[in-house]
Amino acid sequence: MQITFAKILPIAAAVALVTACGKKEEKPADAAASAPAAAAAPAAGSGDTVVKIGHAAPLTGGIAHLGKDNENGARLAVEEVNKAGLEINGKKITLELVGEDDAGDPKTGTAVAQKLVDEKVVAVVGHLNSGVSIPASKIYSDAGIAQISPSSTNPDYTKQGFKTTFRVVATDAQQGPALANYATKSLHAKSVAIVDDATAYGKGLADEFEKTVKASGVNVVAREATNDKATDFKAILTKIKGKKPDVIMYGGMDATGGPFAKQAKELGIGSKIVGGDGVCTDKVAELAGDAVSNIICSEAGLALSKMEQGADFDKRYQARFNAPVQIYAPFTYDAVMVIVDAMKRANSTEPAAILAEMPKTNYKGLIGNIAFDDKGDMKEGTITLYEYKDKKKTVLDVVKM
Repeated sequence: MQITFAKILPIAAAVALVTACGKKEEKPADAAASAPAAAAAPAAGSGDTVVKIGHAAPLTGGIAHLGKDNENGARLAVEEVNKAGLEINGKKITLELVGEDDAGDPKTGTAVAQKLVDEKVVAVVGHLNSGVSIPASKIYSDAGIAQISPSSTNPDYTKQGFKTTFRVVATDAQQGPALANYATKSLHAKSVAIVDDATAYGKGLADEFEKTVKASGVNVVAREATNDKATDFKAILTKIKGKKPDVIMYGGMDATGGPFAKQAKELGIGSKIVGGDGVCTDKVAELAGDAVSNIICSEAGLALSKMEQGADFDKRYQARFNAPVQIYAPFTYDAVMVIVDAMKRANSTEPAAILAEMPKTNYKGLIGNIAFDDKGDMKEGTITLYEYKDKKKTVLDVVKM
């Protein structure tokens, strides 16, 4: 996921993807702060070497709940590694998660990226949004620090030629076609309208969807753009209503996608609304109300319920943070574990040594087997499609890419 592409987007911590959507909200209470004290990571021993891993995501604004979910996933991984004990090159290591708020904003994101570099982190998990991950990636590349996004799905993130960019989710070049194929083959759409939030994530996903439906002979009756802070979609929806599309595709996040679906229902629009991982959250059910039953959405990875160790992870996560997993906490968790795995294989905590091991990754994580191609994308991508029944996400299909 992203807000400027991804996307949404191992796991919860380390650095975030694209720009945030929705109007600015009060910053949510820190879930970690309310967790049981017994679950906290043990303090570093006096002789331990402290190794910092960065995480960046929006912790304020309309998608702060997703950013916190990402951070929590990464934090849980760090705490569990510390509890188990980690030794590299004969030295006892204590991991420290350095979490930063990028606000889902590209400009803030690059400042945060530089701050993490200056903090001497050995690798970064993030960003959540594609629109943030993409500009931030140059800073990490210049510093020679591995960056793993848990939720940025815009294909451009890994197409820049940097050797430092990796992700543990599928891309919109896979997610867009999966949504489009569902619209044409399962919903039997002959005409569609497409709306995006003008971010790297939202527009990118919409573009991929559009290419696929056009190739299938579907008529695109409208292509409209809003923005990631919008609250009123009535003008766009009124225009679309007159076109009578079978399906409306919305490229954006839940903070705007929920109100979009709600206002569509209020205008008497009966078209199914399809969206990507940015929309595919529990919170969208709150924001859309009864209209959530009209939403079909996708995630650029395996559903938690389909992960072999998903139930156990969910239990540990909820015990630690007193909150359910939103989307990408398992992906940020695995991103941290991939960094630790690279440290072990390199027998070093130096950023350059960790980075050198990243392309050789072959790690069985919560989300499945993690191995990267020559761009830093997952060799094995999975897209999960959902509907909402009684306002609860329900798996429709799992597509192997």
